[in-house]
Amino acid sequence: MTLRKSIRDILSCLPVLLGFLTIHSALAAAYIVPSASMEPTLRIGDQIGVIVPSYGLSTANLPFGDALKPSSETNSRLFGHLPHRGDVVVFRAPANLHQTWIKRVIGLPGDTVALMHGRVILNGAELPWKDMGPTREESRKNVWRAAERYEETLPGNIRHNILKMSQDGDLDNIAPFTIPANHLFVMGDNRDNSADSRVSVADGGVGLLSVWNLQGQARAVLWSWRDIGRTALVL
Repeated sequence: MTLRKSIRDILSCLPVLLGFLTIHSALAAAYIVPSASMEPTLRIGDQIGVIVPSYGLSTANLPFGDALKPSSETNSRLFGHLPHRGDVVVFRAPANLHQTWIKRVIGLPGDTVALMHGRVILNGAELPWKDMGPTREESRKNVWRAAERYEETLPGNIRHNILKMSQDGDLDNIAPFTIPANHLFVMGDNRDNSADSRVSVADGGVGLLSVWNLQGQARAVLWSWRDIGRTALVL
């Protein structure tokens, strides 16, 4: 990482840090990670800073936005624009609009996505993995399981770490499909413990995420009670 990129990342987090001081604002908000679905990137109990207007604004950003979802996805965001692949986003959970969830954007509208033996195939190309060695997954608080850590690379050389416990689980094989307009394909970094776009809304997952649901982009770990060294970690 270059010094210029480090400075740019720190400056980009200033609105988050300022927003954290006031807990919530029009620019930034703080959230607590409730589950293991984004390990190893985010851990249970991490407090994360979110830049609210990263993708424009929709009624999903309002306190009672769960009751204000539009009937049409067209023009559902003010000053809206799409996330980048690899962004960590927070959103109203489609299965329960009262809840805020967090996942990573893998596919954008028009992308073709498939999974085979746990590997993501994006627009016909398998995303590269680099084995980073054995680790542990905290499936719930203070309950640990053996896992393998991989570095996955998205187009544009966007790299992030993921966890895998097996290569042929229930969510590891999905036939190719194309993401429709105004929707995203999102996944948890903990690939075997995440109810994400691989799981339908009817089954308690995210399904293909409507861009209306977006509430902002997670940019930093503001505080980690369980690992002080992760405090101020830029995502």
